[in-house]
Amino acid sequence: MIRHLVLFRLNEGVERDDPRVVAGEEAFRSLEGRIPEIRFWECAWNISDRPIAYDFAINSAFDDADALRRYVEHPEHQAGVGLWRAFATWVIADYEF
Repeated sequence: MIRHLVLFRLNEGVERDDPRVVAGEEAFRSLEGRIPEIRFWECAWNISDRPIAYDFAINSAFDDADALRRYVEHPEHQAGVGLWRAFATWVIADYEF
């Protein structure tokens, strides 16, 4: 199995209630059950107030690297990525478990 972690940081001046952010959150929340390669899916807003913390996280799992690649290339995933590019930056980690 492959764990796919993504941590998002909202750009300076962008708040969670910004309509773009709301649309981006919904785009990613709706992926579970819509992309068959997803084996595990959770996403949530950070609750830590530490200055090094990111704002939003996705924790997901896939059977193997090919399944992860198909997910990354899936049009619905790409649509969500396109929304987030307008208001956030992010980092990822993919690892076997």
